[in-house]
Amino acid sequence: MSGVSDDSTDGDPTDAFVQGTDDDEPRIAFYGGRGMSALPIAFFIVWAVAQTALWRISDTGGLIVGILIGLIVGMFFVRGNWKSYANTIFEGMTQPVAVTAIVAWIWAGMFAEVLQDGGFVDGLVWFADVAGIGATLFPAVTFVLAALFTTGIGTGYGAAIAFVTLFFPAGILLGANPVLLFGAILSGAIFGDNLAPVSDTTIVSAVTQDSDIGGVVASRFKYAIIAALIAFVGYVVAGQFMGGLEIAGDAQEILVAQSEPIGLIHLVSMGIVIGAAVAGRHIVEAISWGIVSAIAFSLVLGLMSVGDIVTFNAPQDAPVAEPLEFLPFLTIVDNPDAVGVGGSLINGAAGFFELAILVLLIIAAAQIMIRGGAFQAILDWSIENLATNVRNAELTMVGSAALINAVITINTAAEVAIGPYISKIGERFNLNGYRRANILDGQTAALGYIFPWSGGVLAGYTAMQDLPAAYDWFDTDMLVTPIDVVPFVFQGWLLVAVFVVAAITGFGREYVTDRETEEVARI
Repeated sequence: MSGVSDDSTDGDPTDAFVQGTDDDEPRIAFYGGRGMSALPIAFFIVWAVAQTALWRISDTGGLIVGILIGLIVGMFFVRGNWKSYANTIFEGMTQPVAVTAIVAWIWAGMFAEVLQDGGFVDGLVWFADVAGIGATLFPAVTFVLAALFTTGIGTGYGAAIAFVTLFFPAGILLGANPVLLFGAILSGAIFGDNLAPVSDTTIVSAVTQDSDIGGVVASRFKYAIIAALIAFVGYVVAGQFMGGLEIAGDAQEILVAQSEPIGLIHLVSMGIVIGAAVAGRHIVEAISWGIVSAIAFSLVLGLMSVGDIVTFNAPQDAPVAEPLEFLPFLTIVDNPDAVGVGGSLINGAAGFFELAILVLLIIAAAQIMIRGGAFQAILDWSIENLATNVRNAELTMVGSAALINAVITINTAAEVAIGPYISKIGERFNLNGYRRANILDGQTAALGYIFPWSGGVLAGYTAMQDLPAAYDWFDTDMLVTPIDVVPFVFQGWLLVAVFVVAAITGFGREYVTDRETEEVARI
């Protein structure tokens, strides 16, 4: 999900989310047994499917209502005092894994907005036109670039936001199919989230399986690259048959012709972010350096003004408005409705506030499922009934990790919750830590960017909703409904398929006797 620094975690990151899951008795008792603790999250999933798939309404506010109702309904099935249930909601909402996702979204949103307002999209369109990268190849090229960018910075969510903000409008202008293009962006985010040494999912998968991060990354490359090569071919082929959208009149040709290369200076800003992340800097620090450099380039080259970055629109009757009107970030306005604060930084962060609330509530519902015992009941049943030999054990690990990701839609949180179970079942059949970590991370990285209510998809779609306000030519009918992109997240589906085949055939399977993992590198 997001990159972290060498000193960003103290102790085991799994402690915060799964403590108490091995207790003999659930902390919250429900009428109907432990399974009823899954009611809030199950209600939300049904609501999300109905809203996004049946009614085709991709509205984060609606999803918030769904999870709120689920949490309220679940309360009526609690036996005894409701206080423990209510406290568990707060406990879930304060989990570090949720906050990490939110921080990554906000910082990435600000960075992408600064680059967008600084003309980066114009630069991309100019380069693609000059280089002959047309509508057919643009999704495949975007997939590769998104994969490289995410591998460098370690945050798939941040990459999805940046590429939807910057590459998505460029691709639309060049005639690429929007659904295929969104799928390519999400696929690139999956590749990097799965493989990046500084990704939270990479770190958590290694830590929960007592493995060193370097060994985990080296051993999982073969799975990721197989899926990526097939996905790349898939985007090339699909690009031949899936046409783009027509922009009114000859506006499309005019906009492409008017694009300028100067915006490509922000490739340096993106390089600074990648370099800082690879050097081990915290993702907040890395993106902050990118924001600072992008602002500096924009101001020096005249691509933006100070008022474009942050502006205060003050009313005429403000006590000190007129004396300070010379300030470049202060504007006096006549219209009361125009009073407020604006600019790239505010606009980039503000779009993710609803999504942040949704994520916190989903994690709260998942915590109730854990504390109420439904989570443990599912895992116990699968161990006793499904994991009968090493092949079935690995298939069970793949399936259970996939199931939990459908429930806990923030991939790192899902990984933290299911990690101890993967370790338990893998150790029963002497599978070494690298194999266990790869099975775990493959599913969490993939499925966290596929379901319409998952964090990666919602982060990208939230960024996409701001595009009609950013470009005169961008209409709302150019937005991609999240349910439509599900079949086209090729890297995600292929990565899951690779591990299913690997479990059946034994490809890449390693036992403890084959190679022992090094002492876990906690970072």
